[in-house]
Amino acid sequence: MNKFLAFIFAISTLTSYSQDKNSVDFLIADKNQTATIYIDKNTDALILWAINDLADDVKEITGKRPEIIQNNTISKNGIYIGEASSSLFQSQKNRKEFANQGEKFSIQKEQENLLVMGSDVRGTVYAIFEIAERLGISPWKWWADVHPIKKEKLALQLPRKGIIASPSVQYRGVFLNDEDWALQPWAAKTFEPETGDIGPKTYEKIFQLLLRLKANTIWPAMHPSTKGFFTLPGNKEMAQKYHIVIGSSHAEPMLRNNVDEWKPEIYGEYNYFTNKTQVDKYWQDRLDEIKKSQNETIMTLGMRGVHDSKMEGAKDLAASIDMVEKIILNQRKMLSNTFKKPLSAIPQAFVPYKEVLELYDNGLKVPDDITLVWPDDNYGYIRRLSNEKEQKRAGGSGVYYHISYWGRPHDYLWLSTTQPGLIWYEMNKAYENGAKKMWIVNVGDIKPAEYDTELFLDLAWNINSIKSDGLKAYSNDWAAREFSPKISVEVSTIFDEYYRLAFLRKPEYMGWSQTEPTTPIKLSDFSVDEIWSRIKAYKTLIEKVDSLTSSIPEERKDAWFQLVVYPVKGAAYMNFKFLYWNLEARTSDENEKKKYDSLSAEAYQKIKDLTDFYNAKLSSGKWNHMMSLQPRNLPVFDSIKKNTFSTESAKTSSKQIVIQANQFVSKKETREYQWKTINGLGYSDNAITLFPLKQHYFKTEKPFVCYEFEIENTGEYEIEVHLLPTHSNNFDHEIGVQIDGNVTQFFKTNTKDRDTTWKENVLRNSAIIKVSASNLQKGKHTIKVEVNQTGIVLDYITVKDSKI
Repeated sequence: MNKFLAFIFAISTLTSYSQDKNSVDFLIADKNQTATIYIDKNTDALILWAINDLADDVKEITGKRPEIIQNNTISKNGIYIGEASSSLFQSQKNRKEFANQGEKFSIQKEQENLLVMGSDVRGTVYAIFEIAERLGISPWKWWADVHPIKKEKLALQLPRKGIIASPSVQYRGVFLNDEDWALQPWAAKTFEPETGDIGPKTYEKIFQLLLRLKANTIWPAMHPSTKGFFTLPGNKEMAQKYHIVIGSSHAEPMLRNNVDEWKPEIYGEYNYFTNKTQVDKYWQDRLDEIKKSQNETIMTLGMRGVHDSKMEGAKDLAASIDMVEKIILNQRKMLSNTFKKPLSAIPQAFVPYKEVLELYDNGLKVPDDITLVWPDDNYGYIRRLSNEKEQKRAGGSGVYYHISYWGRPHDYLWLSTTQPGLIWYEMNKAYENGAKKMWIVNVGDIKPAEYDTELFLDLAWNINSIKSDGLKAYSNDWAAREFSPKISVEVSTIFDEYYRLAFLRKPEYMGWSQTEPTTPIKLSDFSVDEIWSRIKAYKTLIEKVDSLTSSIPEERKDAWFQLVVYPVKGAAYMNFKFLYWNLEARTSDENEKKKYDSLSAEAYQKIKDLTDFYNAKLSSGKWNHMMSLQPRNLPVFDSIKKNTFSTESAKTSSKQIVIQANQFVSKKETREYQWKTINGLGYSDNAITLFPLKQHYFKTEKPFVCYEFEIENTGEYEIEVHLLPTHSNNFDHEIGVQIDGNVTQFFKTNTKDRDTTWKENVLRNSAIIKVSASNLQKGKHTIKVEVNQTGIVLDYITVKDSKI
């Protein structure tokens, strides 16, 4: 069930109750009365915190705070909240269904009572925040200043049968990363100057956000700018207070932040070949600390270099594999000896990231009860998924996913523009292939990745909450909750176009430069027509944002700037800065050159002005130092005047026929696998792929789709099939392209490692297959595209005269 629907209803029931036969209503507060909340006297402190938080929200909305009273049975009318084992629910027949069920909850209306029951502490807290959200209280109320709107009447709508929910994925959380330009300086200078770092006060706000988003796991910040999580007093205690599970990234085995904690002058080299004793002691010290603290943890096993680099000391691949296997066995022995538990009862993860995946693919053995956490390629495309044999592993599998990244071919640390359709597709594909144990998303600095973060965690909580055609409705409902149902459709349309335009080229990539090594900016691959089309599209977005601003409730103005104005206008002005420069370079008219130069400079200044407002004035300075206009000081963020740039001439593209992938005229599918459109995926916004998403090869008759196009002139043409640059386990995605019934040509579409083609593909979100068609006659023609397996996504097709 879409979690936003009840909120929409709550907005519409300020004066009357619903007549919907499939729903029931529970009055929280009106001008005459306020529901009382009843709890068990032994209620856990975290549940009590969440209840008080809800009561405070009700007061902020209605002016009346529900009274919280201890009770030991259901007697008087009111709201009863607690764990299923609580004395409150001793008469409930279904309480036994909650035994040994992790994080499960139910919300039921029985007569004049609202019964809120969780299987455990976190499950109960999630139920409380489910109610809060259904009443219109945003999970981002603190992190994006989505302040409650005053109402005289507040009522909760529920399905008539109530709600019973439990998570799709066991461990769901975020990785704070690349925090040098936002989260760390904001915490150190603005929010927590007494610590001067991301400390317990900051983590408390992060953990509260995670619980509101029904998450339970943190990979703490770990860059050189930040002290190690366990080194700051109060951090691990705060995690324990909020029942947050502590894990660590692919480069931090045994919960050790090597960047901050490994001291070469004390320990020597971080090299297991030459310094095993010191490394083992280093890991054991952390285990001893954890044992005393009683924190919930997930242990990342294996070994890489100190910071996101390959393991030191190995002479070759075979030596690396052999040593990592020995390291894992030694680490597991430490865990068993320290915690005095069976290894199967100690959560462990192995993340085959970058070069470690090569070790795994070449035979590295990982014990069966360890969770395999598959990473994406850093740009949103999951590198590998469990095959049929791996799906039977006791430890299961998970995903480590990026919506923010520092590295080659280019960072995207400034704005959050990963297309929701891509997140939906990749994570649903992962889930269908067994990734149900652990989902971690690299959110960078949290802001401005609010929307993508929530979408990812919503899917982790309930994979069935959004269907392949449901992303539009999801964004509509999200906008209604954050701003107003009156403008939700318009805001959703803005978001759709914002993500679609960035799918072709993220704002951070508009300089056509790269990093590691960093290269100068250069002119784009866009034709003049494409440049003007893109300028027009972004101008339209700005006009829509400006036209809606007056409709935003006063309580939500700050949220509107953070969630919509800054990212949309920032992306637009970054595009203008480069697109006008491109136009200036392509005209010989001096007046035109001056005009375009001025427009480019103006766009740069507007980014500065927006960022200054974000830091200095927004929410009375609350977010000072949170937004940088030039993370890592890369050339793309400078004004054109300050930049050195390549004189390399830009590529040009001719006029072309564009066919969206879902515009096929015929298709072939099987009884088990069918072609389906994912609305909101790809530059076409209507990419297609085969469902279900489980890995499957077609050995004989291959599924295909056929398209038609018409040309006005006989001649030489080039046909481009644009695919999403998805990966297969064996690098063997293959498509066949047939023109007008001629011989089918076959193309491998995968890239290996991080080669030049892969870099081009991820920067443009497209793997392009080019087919030359000679002597095409005027009139209609057909293109047939067949695939050899699932996991191949068709975005769009272009046809252009190759001589122009």
